Amino acid sequence: MLQDFFPFLFPINQTAIAGSCLWSLVFYISLTSVKDWITEQLSRWFNFAERSLYTIEEYEETRPVRESQNAFYASVMSIIPFLILGAVCNWGISFSLGISWSISLGIMTCIISGVYALGRQD
Repeated sequence: MLQDFFPFLFPINQTAIAGSCLWSLVFYISLTSVKDWITEQLSRWFNFAERSLYTIEEYEETRPVRESQNAFYASVMSIIPFLILGAVCNWGISFSLGISWSISLGIMTCIISGVYALGRQD
């Protein structure tokens, strides 16, 4: 079906995508302080950028709505650095040990980081 729209093929490696997502989930779960810091910085930047687009009166009228919307956007955008870190980690492990080891270690590490995150809760 994609060949109907594009005259060329996109080579997509599904195991590399799965391994990268597994490793990014590991980092996202285990590095919560880094995740919170990235989300806070993005939220501050979005609020600053949006404040410069409107007049002071117009911005202050809808400030709670805009700040909560920017917090949502910052939370969604905070996933991107972990996806990059997961892709680099997956590439390094698959280059040194092989793709099957990368997936296996990703699953084991994901379980371990989930247990670690559950143990850190109050």
